[in-house]
Amino acid sequence: MSAEAIDLFWTAARHQLRINPVPGYLGTYSGEVLAPPAWSFGATPEVADELLELVLDGTKTATASALWDYEAPGPDGSPERVPQAGDLSIVLDGEGHPRALIETTRVDVTPFDQVDEEHARLEGEGDRTLASWREGHQRYFTEHAAPDHGFEPTMPVVLERFRLLYPV
Repeated sequence: MSAEAIDLFWTAARHQLRINPVPGYLGTYSGEVLAPPAWSFGATPEVADELLELVLDGTKTATASALWDYEAPGPDGSPERVPQAGDLSIVLDGEGHPRALIETTRVDVTPFDQVDEEHARLEGEGDRTLASWREGHQRYFTEHAAPDHGFEPTMPVVLERFRLLYPV
């Protein structure tokens, strides 16, 4: 992932969406200039590309993450902030190129075994059923969850809904 590519993408997205097109009376705020976090879906480049395509075609409007992954110490030793409604994110493809800007519209923390059909459908993966969602996410959390956690049926899951802002 190139910081320059992300900055160019963020500049284009801000211009297209008219996010701070003209500095205000007090000038430009860092939150309007600094690019939002950039990340990709999934654990492999192939999955990142597959899930990105679902976002771009409007099929995928939600995602799920283990709360434990947010609570695990990051590179600086502190936990990652759980997403909140209104957050912006740049979604990268499998090669680390910025491809989409999304806005989080809703966040809920729910036990894995209480995730519902609606969320499974909104994630847009597989056959979009709850059974498919549970099977795929149990496998993912088992293989990729924060160290010392793995999978538990009652584990807390961050359910995030989002909308595609750019490109549209």
